[in-house]
Amino acid sequence: SLCYGTNGRRGMNISTNSLNSLLYENTLMGDVQTFWKGFVLLCKIKVSLSPLCSQGLFGVPELSGPAGFQMAQHQALREAEFLVHKACTHPPGAVTVETFDQLSDSLCRVADLADFIKVAHPDAAFREAAERTCVEIGTLVEILNTNVDLCQSLKNLLGNEAVLATLDSDTRRVAELFMFDFEISGIHLDESKRSKAVALNVKLLDLYHEFLNGSQLPNAIDKQVLPEHIRHCFSIDGNRVQIGGLHADSPNDLVREAAYKIFLYPNTSLLLCLDELLACRHELATLVGYESFSHRALKGTMAKTPGKIIRATSRDFKMMKEMKKKTHTTNPEVMPWDHAYLSSAIRTEMFNIDPSIYSPYFSLGACMEGLNRLFMQLLGVYFQAEQPKMGELWSEDVRKLAVVHETEGLLGYIYCDFFRRPDKPHQDCHFTIRGGRLREDGVYQLPVVVLMLSLPPPSGRTPSLLTPSMVENLFHEMGHAMHSMLGRTHYQHVTGTRCSTDFAEVPSILMEYFASDYRVLSQFARHYQTGEPLPENLVSRLCESKRACSAADTQLQIFYAALDQVYHGKPQYRSTTDILREVQEKFYGLPYVHDTAWQLRFSHLVGYGAKYYSYLMSRAVASMVWRQCFLQDPFSRVMGERYRREMLAHGGSKEPVLMVQGMLQKTPTIEDFVDALVLDLNANVKSPVL
Repeated sequence: SLCYGTNGRRGMNISTNSLNSLLYENTLMGDVQTFWKGFVLLCKIKVSLSPLCSQGLFGVPELSGPAGFQMAQHQALREAEFLVHKACTHPPGAVTVETFDQLSDSLCRVADLADFIKVAHPDAAFREAAERTCVEIGTLVEILNTNVDLCQSLKNLLGNEAVLATLDSDTRRVAELFMFDFEISGIHLDESKRSKAVALNVKLLDLYHEFLNGSQLPNAIDKQVLPEHIRHCFSIDGNRVQIGGLHADSPNDLVREAAYKIFLYPNTSLLLCLDELLACRHELATLVGYESFSHRALKGTMAKTPGKIIRATSRDFKMMKEMKKKTHTTNPEVMPWDHAYLSSAIRTEMFNIDPSIYSPYFSLGACMEGLNRLFMQLLGVYFQAEQPKMGELWSEDVRKLAVVHETEGLLGYIYCDFFRRPDKPHQDCHFTIRGGRLREDGVYQLPVVVLMLSLPPPSGRTPSLLTPSMVENLFHEMGHAMHSMLGRTHYQHVTGTRCSTDFAEVPSILMEYFASDYRVLSQFARHYQTGEPLPENLVSRLCESKRACSAADTQLQIFYAALDQVYHGKPQYRSTTDILREVQEKFYGLPYVHDTAWQLRFSHLVGYGAKYYSYLMSRAVASMVWRQCFLQDPFSRVMGERYRREMLAHGGSKEPVLMVQGMLQKTPTIEDFVDALVLDLNANVKSPVL
């Protein structure tokens, strides 16, 4: 579609403890901290800035307060009106596609920013204003996607062979992508059906909001229902116990069981919401000519994957059962609430993995310096600390980085929202705030992104110390960021991560392989107090521990992907819970638990509807790229340049299979993807990836 998916001055304040922590970490790490040293000066400058320098969020002047979203929205609507008129009246040519992209950019610059602020800003007024803007812009996009005159201007272009012959391949592809958006929105329908399609899309926006909000709400139960000795493990509000998660890492199996059964207890209104959401999606898909919503969303799936993977899981579940017997529990059978905990227990017992052993070697400053060095070696790219203006940030602990190429100069900006804070979502995400594109004046519009993590903040004289999983997540999200920074497409509609869903996760998952390689870790992992390097044997044990129960974890992902496909296939005319039970019995090795509705916590149904399989596809591609291109030398500049040239640079302007083909220098098949997943599982049992 045309658009993808306290006050501002608070960002200028910084506490003495935060400043001391930054100073302390820089002092300890010496030369390893060359990148972070810039932050110390920035913190000092920030305190002395005059209020006259105040700007809005991300430097957008209107967004100095919540009301600014209304102004930004109105400005985008005025621009949209002008650009629609231009597209409809200008003779067909490259300018037609450029105008469409300007229209997309105008709307996305507001909608993408609002999409982030509605979940991340600490001020509820900002969040609510951003949410309203998302709905308004989303509604406009659905109307534009069924605008007959606008579509006709694109048809005039695509139907003119002489003009098409003058366009470059990227421009033709972007024109075809815009036309595809029109087609799946029902542009070919008569007026009444087009209106119905718009109404269904607008209704879906409301249903998405309702489902996502409901999926995050805790469930409450009378505290007398729970045994007294475990009540303290949960939040108590008067006579009610609030359970807002699965407590999957609790060593107490009764706590895990209670949390699972209560948190996943069916919510009637949310079940109806999901039913309506799926029904609306199916109605929309059939209205515009597709057999199902899944057919509308996909052209291929990982259908051949499950059989091969499932056969590898019996060993994992056997180990889990043996581990559970050691706990002397009343129920020796492995249940769904045991999966995460027992997997962790097995890893700890087999490999003596304790995150506290590793964290002192993984200060945030050291990890960022490691990423800085890696990107410089692979791609000739480095980070540079930037001074934000007053009001530009939404929280005092956010940091702004410029991404610079050694010869090309400034590539874009990354805002690092890394630390935990009250009311901040506990999720690791990459948000596009502004996409890159070649502007009408010939200047490249630099991309802007946010990386949002949930890391422990510095405390006293102790820097922010990361667990191994936090390090992996940091590398993962930075993979998304570099995809956005290094995409150099003519059109923002296809820039960076605005690409096929089953390709978007490849750069981020590939970075996880670098985060598990001792040659990479040894460049920066130093004890924050002694400077001692992380021992190689600890990395070997860590890598091997990640492989334990990996087949069962992969099978769980297959179950999720299969459930997503069934939900979005032809209507089943039965409850989503009955469907869940059947799919779980077929694709997952653990039983369905009576009176639970896990699907109501499956928030990916909104963002990845009919596309959850993409995680598996992307992991397979990343595995192939790592093994063939980087396993021998993770710092290869030759391979790094090929990676940028063949994969990162194109965003969505090139077919994903062609990008993978260019990187691997062969055409992969579905069987190759499946074999890559199986090879990872088999290889993982034998040795770590070092």
